[in-house]
Amino acid sequence: MAQRWTPDSWRSKPIVQVPEYPDKRALEETEKQLATFPPLVFAGEARALKRALAKVAAGDAFLLQGGDCAESFVEHNANNIRDFFRVFLQMAVVMTFAGALPVVKVGRVAGQFAKPRSSPTEKRGDVELPAYRGDIINDVAFTREARTPDPHRMLKAYRQSAATLNLLRAFSTGGYANLSNAHQWMLGFVKDSPQSHRYEALAKRITEALDFMRACGIDPETHPEMRTTDFYTSHEALLLQYEQAMTRVDSTSGDWYDTSGHMVWIGDRTRQPDHAHVEFARGIKNPLGLKCGPSSTPDGLLKLLDILDPEREPGRMTLIARFGAGKVEAHLPALVRAVKKEKRPVVWSCDPMHGNTVTANGYKTRRFEQVLQEVKEFFAVMAAEGVHAGGVHLEMTGQNVTECMGGAKAIGETDLSDRYHTFCDPRLNADQAIEMAFLVSDLLKKEQRLGQGRKVPAVAGL
Repeated sequence: MAQRWTPDSWRSKPIVQVPEYPDKRALEETEKQLATFPPLVFAGEARALKRALAKVAAGDAFLLQGGDCAESFVEHNANNIRDFFRVFLQMAVVMTFAGALPVVKVGRVAGQFAKPRSSPTEKRGDVELPAYRGDIINDVAFTREARTPDPHRMLKAYRQSAATLNLLRAFSTGGYANLSNAHQWMLGFVKDSPQSHRYEALAKRITEALDFMRACGIDPETHPEMRTTDFYTSHEALLLQYEQAMTRVDSTSGDWYDTSGHMVWIGDRTRQPDHAHVEFARGIKNPLGLKCGPSSTPDGLLKLLDILDPEREPGRMTLIARFGAGKVEAHLPALVRAVKKEKRPVVWSCDPMHGNTVTANGYKTRRFEQVLQEVKEFFAVMAAEGVHAGGVHLEMTGQNVTECMGGAKAIGETDLSDRYHTFCDPRLNADQAIEMAFLVSDLLKKEQRLGQGRKVPAVAGL
C-alpha cells in the first residue's frame, strides 16, 4: 500500500533539481507567507481543463501547449503578454479549422519560472558558481550574490503570475479573443510571409467559412462564444517549496489542488517513481503532464501511471514525448503500445523542442526543420499505432526574436546575435510559431483522412 499522502510528504523522499537555500529561516518564513496568499487558479477551472483534456484523449480535440522556456522578471510587461496571447490565438484558429477539432489552449505562462539544469554549477574561466535555475530561484547575472538562491524571489514570482493571469483572463473574455480579430491577424502573417503561397489556400477557406457564418446570422455580436475563449496555464512543478505553499483543499470537493496553475508537469529529470516530485504530484487533483524521453521504458512508464493515475481518470495524464528528430521511431512505439494495451485514457503530446538543441555561432539554438521533423515523426508513429496524435508542446514567444534557426524567413547562424533574448532555451519567434501551426494543420488534416481519432465539428469560436 502507498503511504498516506500529505502536501509535505514529498519532504521524506529523495529529491533532485532543487536549490540549496543558505538561509533556512528565510525559506521557512517565505513558505508560510505564500501559504496565506489567495490561490492563483481555482479547483473548478482545473476540473474544466481535465474535462477538456479528456476529450483530447478520446480523439475529439487537440492540445496546443506553449510559451516561454522560463519566464523572466525583467521581460514582464503587458505588451509581451498581449503579443504571446495574440500569436497563440492565431495558432489555435489555424489548427481548429484544419483539424475540424476544438483546440484546448494551455500556456506555459504565469508560473513557468524554474528550470532543471544538466549541472548544478556553471564555470567561466576559473570562476565556478551555482547554475542559473530560473528567476524564481536566482538571477542570471554571473556573480556570487546573484546566483545564491533567494527564497524571497518566490514572492515576486507569485505577484508576477497573478498580474499575468489577471491580464490573460481579461483578454480571454473581454473581446480581444474575438475570432474575427484572430483571423485578421493571421491574414497579416500570411501576406507578409516569404512562403505565403503555402498558407493562402487555408486562409482563404477560413475567410469563406466566416463569411458564410455571418450570412447565416452567426457573428460575435449574437454568439458570445465567438468573442471569448478558454485559456489555461501550466508549468513544471519543479520548485516544490513553492508548489506546496500553493496547494490548498478545495472547499467543494475536499480534494487537494495545486493552485499555482491549472496543469503542472513532471520533467524528464525528476520522474523517478520513488522521488519527491512524483510523490507530490500523485496527491493533487490537477491535470498532470509527464515528460517521456529516451530513457523512458514501457514498464517504467506504466509504473509511473499506476502511481500518478491509479483510477485511470480521463484527462488526468498528458504524456509529453521529447526524443529528438530521428529518434522518435526508436523509442516512442513501444511506449504507445504499452499504454494502449493497458487501455490508459491518456493524451499523447509532442515536445519537439528539448531533443533538438544544438550550438551554432556560440549560441544555444534549434533548427526549425528539425523541430518540424520530430512533429512529423510523432504523427507518423501515432498513425501507425492507431492512436490520436493529441497535441504539441512548444517553447515560443510572441516577440520577433532570433533564437531558432530556419523557418520561412530563414534565420541563419549569423542572425542569432540580432535579437537573442532568452536566458535559458531558444524559443520559436512569432512568425515561426504561426508557421508551425500551419504545418501541424497539414498533419491534422492527414490524420483525419486516415480516420485516427473521431472527427467532430469544430466549435464556432476559439
